Amino acid sequence: MRTREAIAALIPHQGAMCLWEEVLDWDADSIRLRSHGHRDPAHPLRSGGRLRAVHLCEYGAQAMAVHGGLLARDAGTTARPGLLVALRGVELQRARIDDLPGAIEAQARKLIDGGGSWQYEFALHHDGVLLASGRAAVMLRPD
Repeated sequence: MRTREAIAALIPHQGAMCLWEEVLDWDADSIRLRSHGHRDPAHPLRSGGRLRAVHLCEYGAQAMAVHGGLLARDAGTTARPGLLVALRGVELQRARIDDLPGAIEAQARKLIDGGGSWQYEFALHHDGVLLASGRAAVMLRPD
């Protein structure tokens, strides 16, 4: 999947809030994605001209959403929207990310699929260097 538009068709995040641009690979348990959008001066999460590393948690949560969308598509359905309810063990390795020259890549791996909730671990890298890692839990909205 090589376009933001194809990714946006799978998730509720639209326009500039669809943070991922490319799915590198995925399977039933995990996904890897890439984005260059952190350098965009019009990035919707910027404040004071900067994009702070804490926003990598949103990148991690959206990686989960893309994975869920791909799984649902393969099952012939669409993914239910979810609500991020918890972040655990988040470690940020820098204060900001708008100054990184290359792409950000993420890997997210499903730890628990409780039917109405998911828990994933995520890690985000730039040029092979860890930027952030943690776990996130999402409660899916009822049908």
